[in-house]
Amino acid sequence: MSTEHESTSTAHKGVVEEIEKGGTGVSLDLHDKHMTRNILWKLDTRILPILAVLFLCSFLDRTNVGNARLYNLEQDVGMTDHQYDQGLAVFYATYIASEVPSNLVLKRVTPAVWLPFLTFSWGIVAMCLGFIQNFAGFVAVRAILGFTEGGLLPGMILYLSGIYRREELALRIGLFYTAASLSGAFGGLLAYGISQIGHRGGLSSWRWIFVIEGLFTAIIGILVYFILPNGLATAKFLTPEEREFAVNRLQGRSDQSSIREKESAERFSWSEVRRGVLSPQTWLTACAYFGILSGLYSFGLFLPTIINALGGYTVSETQLWSVIPYAVAAVCTVIVAFLSDRLRIRGIMMLITLPIAIIGYAVIANHSDPHVKYGMTFLMAIGLYCSVPPVLGWLSNNSAGHYKRATTSALQLAIANCGGFVTVFVYPKKQGPQYHEGHTIILGLLVAGWFLILFNVLYCWKINRDKKNGKYDKYIGSNDDREPSFRLVL
Repeated sequence: MSTEHESTSTAHKGVVEEIEKGGTGVSLDLHDKHMTRNILWKLDTRILPILAVLFLCSFLDRTNVGNARLYNLEQDVGMTDHQYDQGLAVFYATYIASEVPSNLVLKRVTPAVWLPFLTFSWGIVAMCLGFIQNFAGFVAVRAILGFTEGGLLPGMILYLSGIYRREELALRIGLFYTAASLSGAFGGLLAYGISQIGHRGGLSSWRWIFVIEGLFTAIIGILVYFILPNGLATAKFLTPEEREFAVNRLQGRSDQSSIREKESAERFSWSEVRRGVLSPQTWLTACAYFGILSGLYSFGLFLPTIINALGGYTVSETQLWSVIPYAVAAVCTVIVAFLSDRLRIRGIMMLITLPIAIIGYAVIANHSDPHVKYGMTFLMAIGLYCSVPPVLGWLSNNSAGHYKRATTSALQLAIANCGGFVTVFVYPKKQGPQYHEGHTIILGLLVAGWFLILFNVLYCWKINRDKKNGKYDKYIGSNDDREPSFRLVL
């Protein structure tokens, strides 16, 4: 008995000593895992819902003009189809122009101020659309709306990259990006509800859509100002211990901690902007995303036409039927984003999801049966929306140095959002209801995008191989994505 007792005491003493030294890592690992779960839970439940609501508001105020069009916007204002398209083109031009400058000032102004300010501003501008009287007013307000709204998505991507680790980013982008697909459903439902107001207060239904949705957005912007933290170090919902752990955890492995430390104290440099602009990854992913967004922007335009072709539906019922493809896409987007993080792949995941949309466009462009076409909208929505979280997270994952990442994130979106111009000009009303030419153009863009993603996967693989073979040793100490220890995500 004494021998057994002595043996047990000795073993217990050894374990205690090892734990105190951190030698076994058993208790320390359990503690770290517990802290990580708590921190991620708090971040996911306190920050992601805020960003999701902001993005939902952005998509609502960007696309509600399509819903308003169904309630005689053009007739009341005296616009032609061509003038309507011109107004959309002006919006996309100012939207694109604002993205890079907005991201470059975000760090100085701070996310907790800049993102709510943008939201409040475009909410007020969107309300003004409810009071326009002519084409000139429509163009002027849409132009201002683009300036105020353009900085939101690149700013949110940059913000998330500063609070989550690389392997956690796609899922979080997927979670808030589902707000985009859900906004298509929510926007239809909301427009249906608002339209029931009729002409009360001297305003027609389409004017109430702009006024109510714009007011909703402005109020959200004010509320977010009081609850969105600038980052991990200032997150009040974390305890002091959790804040310290979260900051250290974000730095990750010791071979990359110096990169994060440099970013926190980094000052603006045009050389970092230039590195972002000249990066092959920026252009490969941005041009592929251009095709994806061309499809996404056009999707909401021809979906009501397809549903109407099914026969027997009123405008309001058409809005309700449009909910289903968006809702299915939202679920699939989260699943794909989760797998992208779990497997730590971005481009490879897109090589799987993009063909789903390609099949949908190939069928819908050459088939006239409205039931088949409606079925294909599910494939199109799934393939398009599921490809977005990987492509947005990919470039951010592979860019280190705050201002390079700010540039690449914003430039990628600026290039991709030019897809809005494609939508305006390749889906004119006269092509409906088949839209063969428009669908074929988007199909070609998606096929080209698939090959661009493949080229970027191969490019990233080559860079990693070269780093492993010592070809990047001259960049040791650069504390950015050129460091040999910084491996690119495929």
